Amino acid sequence: MSINIPNWLIILGGCGQIFTALIYPYIRHQVFDWYTDVKKLKPLNQEIVKTYGRYIQGLNFSFGLMALLLTEDLKNQTPLALAITGLIGGYWVGKVATQIAYYPMYEIPQKPLFKVESYFMNTLFVLFATVFTALFIHNLVGILKTM
Repeated sequence: MSINIPNWLIILGGCGQIFTALIYPYIRHQVFDWYTDVKKLKPLNQEIVKTYGRYIQGLNFSFGLMALLLTEDLKNQTPLALAITGLIGGYWVGKVATQIAYYPMYEIPQKPLFKVESYFMNTLFVLFATVFTALFIHNLVGILKTM
């Protein structure tokens, strides 16, 4: 069994992840009015929430950069490729699962632009989960064949 993931798809996933990192502040401010809610927290909790937000932004950007700069390395069926694609794939599968399980409870502003953005972002998240899970499986199969 061999899964062939074309480089352009990995690069598309990388560009999309960088895009999510860059658009993240806009979504926090314009869509969710995030800082209004964060201001209701105790000062330490405010900083913790902001830090986690930066972690998410940094991970998305870093994963995208790896996909752009290390495209071939992410599918070379080495233990490191397996670990990194497993991390990225698991991250996005977790994001999609969280989105499905918990986020529908929250009210997203009903402006047409926000609805379109919501569908677009969810499509990107599914793309990332699919591409990097497929890469993980590809790397796992390659490693298992050498054993």
